[in-house]
Amino acid sequence: MAYTVAVAGASGYAGGEVLRILADNPDFEVTTVTAHSKAGESLGQNMPHIPTLANLVLEDTTPENLNGHDVVFLALPHGASGALAEQLDPKTVVVDLGADHRLENKSAWDEFYGGNFYSHWTYGMPELILGKNAGGDYTKQREGLAGATRIAGPGCNVTATTLALQPGIAEGLVETKDIVATLVVGYSGAGKNLKKSNLLAAEAMGSAQAYGVGGTHRHIPEILQNFAHAEGQNASHDTDFTLNFTPVLAPMQRGIFATVTAKLSAEGAAMSDADIRAAWTKAYEGEHFMHLLTEGVIPATGNVLGSNAAHLQVVVDRKAGRLVAMSAIDNLNRGTAGQAIQALNIALGIKESQGLTTIGVAP
Repeated sequence: MAYTVAVAGASGYAGGEVLRILADNPDFEVTTVTAHSKAGESLGQNMPHIPTLANLVLEDTTPENLNGHDVVFLALPHGASGALAEQLDPKTVVVDLGADHRLENKSAWDEFYGGNFYSHWTYGMPELILGKNAGGDYTKQREGLAGATRIAGPGCNVTATTLALQPGIAEGLVETKDIVATLVVGYSGAGKNLKKSNLLAAEAMGSAQAYGVGGTHRHIPEILQNFAHAEGQNASHDTDFTLNFTPVLAPMQRGIFATVTAKLSAEGAAMSDADIRAAWTKAYEGEHFMHLLTEGVIPATGNVLGSNAAHLQVVVDRKAGRLVAMSAIDNLNRGTAGQAIQALNIALGIKESQGLTTIGVAP
């Protein structure tokens, strides 16, 4: 028997990607879709690429319309899901794709978001390293997802940055200070609503532009939280990590390419390139969606589009004394909807990879 699903914010990019992935999944039946300005319209008017769900009508986003389902996805703007989630049945599995339940530290929320601070939910990144156990093996976030009824989906930029560098942090190969992340991001990461003139095609095509510069981007505290966990710290308090984070919008619909560099620690500098690479092999051994590419092959966003895979590479710049970790993901799939469904599968006891693919649509 399939789990019934309601998707709030179904007319947006994130909600639409959830629907696309679930549309032909026998474990789930999408029965309710909601929206704000599009309420009353059919899903077919807004998501013609999902013909099997075209006859569903977008309803108002209210607790009454969302309650009564086994699973609820909240694909809503930041600040909109916290109060709504408090009115949902505690027995329902709720997956929030926004930021309202990601952060553990209230001061970080106050600084980067503001408004009401809501409780931290089980974090939906199964491969996140949480330090090592007494036997020296990695503990990962996957272990905390089984049976979870409230799941906080990670940010897309956060996902790309975390997956790229966390093995080096977990093994102590890099310094915690002076980490630099530069990301090339597709325009769907800005959402579906037109907010600024630089999102117009006439200004975006053939041009690249940074945003959220100078330490202001809202994903920074979440990345630092993950770095602290990878080192085995309690991330509910201030961490020792510093991060210069610069995302750059590029003229592509989907995808994130992250280049994350950090100073080599004394231990890392004493290791060979092969031994450093082995740390990434160890960290992601057995991880279905993590792919450390053949040495010398650089990740590319065009190879992961439509998939839940993360393509990874690590190299060492000896002259600069820095480690260079790279990742490529589809921001809507691995960065948002696909990763959320992966976490949901674990929570419900379904095969983790069910309904998801590692195969991209290149070119």
